[in-house]
Amino acid sequence: MATIEECRSALDQLSENLTRANGDIRSATSLDRSLSCHITDLDTTFVGRLTDGRIHDVTTVAGAPAEKAQIRLTMAGDDLVALVGGELSFAKAWGSGRVKLEAGLRDLLRLRSLL
Repeated sequence: MATIEECRSALDQLSENLTRANGDIRSATSLDRSLSCHITDLDTTFVGRLTDGRIHDVTTVAGAPAEKAQIRLTMAGDDLVALVGGELSFAKAWGSGRVKLEAGLRDLLRLRSLL
């Protein structure tokens, strides 16, 4: 089971990966939206803001966050680490229910290039 520190490190790496993205992926991440990533097995949520193709101001909240983010991810810690490490395909994880992505329809349409 991944630790909180490993999950935070994975999110930091994801943020770095997003800053280096090009084309459709860069366009999809150029949103200005609140973002949360609930790690189910740790009952911890990382809350931040996706702006300028990067995740900013990440904080850790025990349990579910008080406010509903505009883009919400839910998964186990090991899945987060595997996704960012390239060992798990987002499309497969999402399709099998291992990863949940919730957002408004417009955001989902923009984020589809990440799937």
